[in-house]
Amino acid sequence: MVHTTVNPSVTAAVRRRLLPLQVAVALQGFMLWVPVEKLFMQEIGFDAATVGLMAAAYAALVPLVEIPSGILADRWSRRGVLIVAGTGLMLTALIGGLSNSVPLYIVGTLFLAVYFAMYSGTLEATVYDTLLEETGGGDGFERRMGRVRFVESTTLVASSLAGGVLAGLTSPRLTYFLTVPFALASIAALLRFDEPRLHKTDESTSLRSHLAVTYRTITRRRELLPAIVLTVLTALMLQVIFEFGPLWLVASGTPAGVYGPYWAGLVSTLGLGGLLAGRVRLDRPAMTTATVAVLTLASGTLTMTHNVLVVGVAQFALALLVVMMSIYISRVLHDAVPSTIRTGVVSGVGALSWISFLPFSLVFGEVSKHQGVGTAAWMITGVAVLIAVVLVKVVVDPCEEAAADGHRCDEAAVDPEPVPAITTMAA
Repeated sequence: MVHTTVNPSVTAAVRRRLLPLQVAVALQGFMLWVPVEKLFMQEIGFDAATVGLMAAAYAALVPLVEIPSGILADRWSRRGVLIVAGTGLMLTALIGGLSNSVPLYIVGTLFLAVYFAMYSGTLEATVYDTLLEETGGGDGFERRMGRVRFVESTTLVASSLAGGVLAGLTSPRLTYFLTVPFALASIAALLRFDEPRLHKTDESTSLRSHLAVTYRTITRRRELLPAIVLTVLTALMLQVIFEFGPLWLVASGTPAGVYGPYWAGLVSTLGLGGLLAGRVRLDRPAMTTATVAVLTLASGTLTMTHNVLVVGVAQFALALLVVMMSIYISRVLHDAVPSTIRTGVVSGVGALSWISFLPFSLVFGEVSKHQGVGTAAWMITGVAVLIAVVLVKVVVDPCEEAAADGHRCDEAAVDPEPVPAITTMAA
């Protein structure tokens, strides 16, 4: 990996250019309805079965939208796709606030799925390409992306606390309507963002060719396979912790007042992990060893106890490490992919993460219901072990792997069947 030296003036230019994007991320983090969503859903007629239906519809839609959203971002506009995402968030809040029935609320939730699908991979690609355009290299991506995640986490924590207070003083429905202005303001901030142009080409490329190169990059680039697998596994782990983590509190009969601080602590890992990602080198042997040890210990702890404090610390540690790893592996993936297909590849990998979460969540839920959450936690331990194994594989010098295969280092990173327009742009 080639490192570049960036002077202070360039650093300041990157900071100024990313500021509108960070403002937009902060504004979109004010989802005031989230802490009282389940309460509001109960008020309008949801039961366990309809909650499950809503979750299934949401989880199924995200991967269906994520892949085309990545292609759209590569061929059209990164900023435009982020604006569409902000519009989806606004519609979610508006339709949710207007809902008096289960079907209408589920429609609103589908717009939230569109928001997440449009937002995730596009945001990372936008930050990376902005840095690449300003500095000529990807050095500092972990730090920049970490700051974006910290801003996002801070507003999520603040909005969680504010939403609970507002719902108590007024009503849960009002928290939905009060979210709409924040989403609109985020769109205004994005309109002021000067998006990178590295993904634009002078030559027109057919959609079929673009899709073919994106597909080959995900499925046939052998040196990318460990990075793709680790991306999927870390996303799966984070989704499982956030989705099923509160089950330990339910199983231990934890008082309702503990849930707020617990959730705020869990959400804070998004920001803390982001800050640490730019400072902690996961590819150093000592840090890799420590990461593997903590992953194994923390996941194993969840199989052995329902103590709220111990469980909370274990889940916090797992989430923190996974966020750090997700940003690190995102840098590895972006370094290996040209700008013209960057968002499509990242979104495709993100879709794989959601696809893997669907069967995992169904099995985890059934095991938790019939055998207890402690037994189901062995599934989390299994994922943690896989993450540890693949992490060790990823941090091995890719040039050493290429030499072992009888190739030069630069040959290992070449798309075997590039499309001319994309090759030109990557160069």
